[in-house]
Amino acid sequence: MILSTVEMHTGGEPTRIIVDGWPKLTAPTLLGKRRECLEKHDHLRRGLMLEPRGHDGMYGALLVEPDHPEAELAVLFMHNEGYSTMCGHATIALARWAVESGRVKGPTVRLQCPCGLVVANVDRQGWVRFESVPSFVYALDRVAPTATWGPVTVDIAYGGAFYAFLSADSIGLDLKTSPMRAIVDAGEEIALAAAKAIPIEHPSEPDLAFLYGTILTDGAVSPSRNVCIFAGRQIDRSPTGSGVSARMALQVMRRQAKLGQESRFESCTGSIFTGTPLRNGPLVGPRKSVIVEVGGIAYVTGEATFRFDADDPLREGFTLSS
Repeated sequence: MILSTVEMHTGGEPTRIIVDGWPKLTAPTLLGKRRECLEKHDHLRRGLMLEPRGHDGMYGALLVEPDHPEAELAVLFMHNEGYSTMCGHATIALARWAVESGRVKGPTVRLQCPCGLVVANVDRQGWVRFESVPSFVYALDRVAPTATWGPVTVDIAYGGAFYAFLSADSIGLDLKTSPMRAIVDAGEEIALAAAKAIPIEHPSEPDLAFLYGTILTDGAVSPSRNVCIFAGRQIDRSPTGSGVSARMALQVMRRQAKLGQESRFESCTGSIFTGTPLRNGPLVGPRKSVIVEVGGIAYVTGEATFRFDADDPLREGFTLSS
């Protein structure tokens, strides 16, 4: 088997766009295709994301047929652990690639993600701004018991995926000076504790109802640094697009940001995303939402063709992470 990809990065966070070779998916809906990949083709995800073809920090985007009537493209997001429901950095990469490759007659790209329709616009310099799905606050000031820090207070917000937010200094960490290993350990432990202590429900789609990761912030409003730990121990090198959407929902709820006011967020690599709450969104169940515009830029790093030889004992990938 041979799979062809386009390689990109957004703020240092990779996106491996799978453009050819994946087996045809027959499920009629995008979430159905997501389940089909998990059940029938997960060895290909592992083989592309993990060593020897990838690494524990790899991220992928599989192009599939959309079922949303307004979408031009549809995508399934994947990482070292499984399949995510939304990804801002990959959306930015996909939008630039789709326009500059001619796959979509830009500058607007209507992309169906597992969480819903996302509309992105690409300018002549390659900068992408996309309107995400309605973002909302799920829970404020909830306590998650941890073995390392005792009771930790977190906020839970949704920007296409659910995240637990807290200031790094609340547990004695600094996002610029603390070792990344300590930040990763904290993100993983707090995500597990929060998922156990705070049951999550999505009002319309059970497949979206899980805590995706932890976002540690520097406590500032804008400019602000954050680091997202997801999929167990994966570190987002970008400022996390769906996390920016969720953070903006939190800031609007806490009256730290106003509609139309742009904020800037920095990642561990120093890359910048912008976030702007454009307008109030629809109710998501009982919760108010906002429509957030996220901005950033991605770059092409190459193209690749990957083989999966039947006699290769490591063809399905491996990881050495603990």
